[in-house]
Order: sequence, then C-alpha cells, then structure tokens
Amino acid sequence: KDIEFIRSAFYNKLEFARFDSNLGRFVGYTEYGVKQANYWNKDTSYIAALNAQREAVCLNNVGIDYRTA
Repeated sequence: KDIEFIRSAFYNKLEFARFDSNLGRFVGYTEYGVKQANYWNKDTSYIAALNAQREAVCLNNVGIDYRTA
C-alpha cells in the first residue's frame, strides 16, 4: 500500500504536471500544467489506465526490491 506510481510531464526541463496514484489524479504545477491536469482528469478512461499501470508495473515488481533473506 506504500507503493506510488508517478508519471510526470516536463517541458524545457520544468515539470508542469504530475499523475500521482495515491491521489488518483493529475496535479498541475504551472498555469499551463493546471489547465492540462484539469483536461486529463476529465478523461476517466485515461485515469483508469494509469491506475492499472500501477497495478501492472509496481505491484507485480514489489517483491524484487523487498526480498527477505
């Protein structure tokens, strides 16, 4: 449950928006990023796909990093 999937969007080395799986939505960091985040958050299928990537990528590979000897 401590696993977090983050997808960041950059332009000119500046992060303008980020998807955070703990929040379940995009967050904008610039004026343009806020507009883009609002646009992306309206697309429920895109949000569902990103949440599915968290399950497919992060949760399936958590055992690799947290091995017990």
